[in-house]
Amino acid sequence: MSMKRTNVYADPEDLAIIKEAARRRGISEAEIIRQGIHLAAMANRVWDEPLFSRTFEGPGRTPSKGEVRDMVADAARREAEPGSGSAP
Repeated sequence: MSMKRTNVYADPEDLAIIKEAARRRGISEAEIIRQGIHLAAMANRVWDEPLFSRTFEGPGRTPSKGEVRDMVADAARREAEPGSGSAP
């Protein structure tokens, strides 16, 4: 993968933490900074499609943990049924 050089200003305390982490992990400071840039990029990415596209019918109120578990299990079971067309 080709990379592009950029300059950033950073807090000296953050740089000291990165320096220590790089020494401890046996990798370059630049690699830790690249990982941080990637995490920031992914956290701020706007996706073309929603992460979850399914909706579930519910009782019109916030369901309990058990109700959510049961609804998801029922939906997975329906998808897995032969002839549903959505099982691999």
